[in-house]
Amino acid sequence: MNKVNLHTKAYAKKLDDNDELRKYRREFYMGETIYLDGNSLGLLSERAEKSVQEIMNMWKQLGIEGWTNGSHPWYYLSEKLAQTSAPLLGAKEREVIVTGSTTVNIHQMLATFYQPAGKRYKILADDAAFPTDIYALKSQLDLRGLGEEALVQVPDRDGILDEEEIIDRMNDDTALLFLPGVLYRSGQVLDMERLTKEAHARGIMVGLDLCHSVGSVPHELHEWGVDFAVWCNYKHLNGGPGAVAGLYVHEKHFGGSPGLAGWFSSKKAVQFDMKHTLEPEESAGAYEIGTPHVLSMAPLIGSLEMFGEAGIGRIRKKSLQLTGYMIDLIDSGIGSGLKVVSPRNPAARGGHVLLKHEYAAGICNALKAEGIVPDFRAPSYIRIAPVALYNTYEEVRLAVETLKRIIDNEEYLQFSNERGTIA
Repeated sequence: MNKVNLHTKAYAKKLDDNDELRKYRREFYMGETIYLDGNSLGLLSERAEKSVQEIMNMWKQLGIEGWTNGSHPWYYLSEKLAQTSAPLLGAKEREVIVTGSTTVNIHQMLATFYQPAGKRYKILADDAAFPTDIYALKSQLDLRGLGEEALVQVPDRDGILDEEEIIDRMNDDTALLFLPGVLYRSGQVLDMERLTKEAHARGIMVGLDLCHSVGSVPHELHEWGVDFAVWCNYKHLNGGPGAVAGLYVHEKHFGGSPGLAGWFSSKKAVQFDMKHTLEPEESAGAYEIGTPHVLSMAPLIGSLEMFGEAGIGRIRKKSLQLTGYMIDLIDSGIGSGLKVVSPRNPAARGGHVLLKHEYAAGICNALKAEGIVPDFRAPSYIRIAPVALYNTYEEVRLAVETLKRIIDNEEYLQFSNERGTIA
């Protein structure tokens, strides 16, 4: 039997010809590069551009009446976007709200649900967490007069967490478990269902950071019983730089007051009664704080529409095929010095592949010089994210072939091994 040559253009073309999501690529502004950084900032789509223009036209034509009239009334836009976000999260519509930023939403959730009492006062997190998560956790501990010993971080091993060790650290003094759905460096997918079940069996509240999983990995937050979650919308969901984020609160917590109350925490029907006593929404809307950033939500109208059509199941299937193809190409074509860190098990791998090399920054700079956009993460990691809605198998093939040449010929030595201001 003839062995398939993964490195041929013909093989990649066959995969592209059989891609059931290939039509969506035409809707994105791809530029002249091979863009493999969608896990940091997704590309602009024509639909997102159109929805921004619709919101701008509403402002131009309706002025203040745009809050309640027009195609996308601003007063209800956070809830409208929650409806289209909910299927990606496995949540009920009322459990989701598009609001704030990831860090603001973490503070809101902690102010509400982190309630240390007696010996149960510690927060269990991980050593591989994105920095903003740890900054927020430490800040909340400071506000409560607790020292950093109240924050327990499970160590990672080259970006990979041992779930058994996480469970072993769930002690009688743990009040809250806060973990990522997908680790931002390695792309490891945690078993969110299992960890939630184990935490709840021990009386521990569960919160998740879904910034690197939403839009690339399916979730069932309501069924799993996750207490709360936060995420950004500018990575896999292509909401644009600084797009308004989102949060989820399980309906079992409805009826309480938010830890950080504000103008938009109110029930919509009485908000303009202008009373000084808050009547919070009995939904995730209770955890909004200020007036929604309408112009920064506008791209999500078009982007989330696309996700509704494509379906997170099909997106996940192609995402795993793209990253699996990349790993197979690397395994069969690149020599020593480059290590694949991301899990080989597809069920444990998110939407990007993490590579390790001692000259990682230089390699990233060399790839960019070739028109290929990867992502560097300190101290020695390369993240490559082929996105299901707009990247092709041929782009993956070309990127790996270029990577092979750069490493085999040591072309990276011509470039600085220092990161840029933003990496």
